[in-house]
Amino acid sequence: MSNADSAQASPQDPWNSSLYAEAVEAGQDNVSLRDAEGWFMPLDVGKWSLPADAGDQSVVERCAGGVLDIGCGAGRMVEALTLRGHHALGIDVCPSAVVATACRGGTARTGSVFDPLPEEGRWDTALLMDGNIGIGGEPRLLLRRIRSIVHDRGLLIAETSSVDVDERRHVRIHVGQRAASAAFAWAVVGARAVIRHGRLSGWTLAEQWNTAERHFVALRART
Repeated sequence: MSNADSAQASPQDPWNSSLYAEAVEAGQDNVSLRDAEGWFMPLDVGKWSLPADAGDQSVVERCAGGVLDIGCGAGRMVEALTLRGHHALGIDVCPSAVVATACRGGTARTGSVFDPLPEEGRWDTALLMDGNIGIGGEPRLLLRRIRSIVHDRGLLIAETSSVDVDERRHVRIHVGQRAASAAFAWAVVGARAVIRHGRLSGWTLAEQWNTAERHFVALRART
């Protein structure tokens, strides 16, 4: 979940704080996004350092061909995809996350989804796990960008909020009760909103499913 973007501001600053980097390296469980109104969203950094679980595997089973994991975190999805024989690449603006992915035998590079990327327009599948649909705070902008990254029948799998929500917030990363970043834009988006934004951004619904308390939407690129 370590990717953020704004055309006017530096997207990498929030996720490159030393406190957050240390939390990723240690697999801490006390990391969250919080805003000034008291809203918060836990970041399950500890889980990111573990092997892919049943929900993750349900995503892996639906991936096709080459897979780009946007905001790859500590690399559990890249690891799982690589073990399944996929050509998988993780991208993340946090260098510690990229190092963690490489240590698991995966391939990753530092950068934002809005930067020039390898194999643009040729990826079979793109992933937005762990709430990364919130990157940049503008879902349609993000979805349009990803539409340009996959090929004409490419697939996007996004993990969504468990509730029907479509919100824009300005948040900070917190480690424990301590703010670890400047404020930046983030979106919180449920399945219905992802489907709606997708239809306006070059996608059509392919599948929707839940595993335990996790919710996923698969969108197919529309020509």
